[in-house]
Amino acid sequence: MSFVTRAADKAGLLGSIVSAMGCASCFPAIASLGAAIGLGFLSQYEGLFIRILLPAFAAIALLANALGWLSHRQWHRTALGVIGPGLVLAARYPLRRFDWSTDVLYTGLAIMLAVSIWDLISPAHRVCPTDARDSGAGHVPKG
Repeated sequence: MSFVTRAADKAGLLGSIVSAMGCASCFPAIASLGAAIGLGFLSQYEGLFIRILLPAFAAIALLANALGWLSHRQWHRTALGVIGPGLVLAARYPLRRFDWSTDVLYTGLAIMLAVSIWDLISPAHRVCPTDARDSGAGHVPKG
């Protein structure tokens, strides 16, 4: 399950960033970066990216990070992994009428990118119980 969640997390990140790069009118800063690397042709699919693909890929990343909890049980890693896609989805749906929603989207994408890089550099491993009471180690039966 670890490989599937890691792959889904990376796919969600890549899809979210490419979707945002395709919408010059919504996200001019990241769209200019996309045009600079040759993704300017994506502007014709702007509506598809913003209405369907960006939320879908963010939801995939959110689900992958939430399911990652089942394999590694590290709350700080899961929290950071869920916050990024959560901010992207929040910027897309409930906060989209506010001017600062693009800042929320950029923050969410940056967190998604940082968590993905962190996951590549230092993959999550299952946390083992270290306390003697939790693991049963060191328990000496009386009598």
